[in-house]
Amino acid sequence: MSIKVYGIKSCDTMKKTFNFLEEKGVYYEFIDYKKVAVSPELLKGFLEKSSIETLVNKKGTTYRKMDDAQKLALEKRETAIPILIENTSMIKRPLITYPDGSLTLGFDPEKISEKL
Repeated sequence: MSIKVYGIKSCDTMKKTFNFLEEKGVYYEFIDYKKVAVSPELLKGFLEKSSIETLVNKKGTTYRKMDDAQKLALEKRETAIPILIENTSMIKRPLITYPDGSLTLGFDPEKISEKL
């Protein structure tokens, strides 16, 4: 089974994800937001399968440093997409897509295992 894992290589949560998948013997393609630009189309595709609330990482420092107007803009798809393209660290990690078209957000071994 081939899955795609989106995120930032240096992130601790991503390291847990890589270890988890490798221990399970799962082949995956890693897409690093810092090396491959995130397109509006890709984000729109993610948002067809998840909500903006679950896609945006509100626990990170990038989000916490934003002013109230920017945080408000992140609540609507149309205004959130450009912000997420510029601040890819605000996309919840890992974002994993599966051959059936579904996705999971965040490191949740149970949910990931269910999809494998």
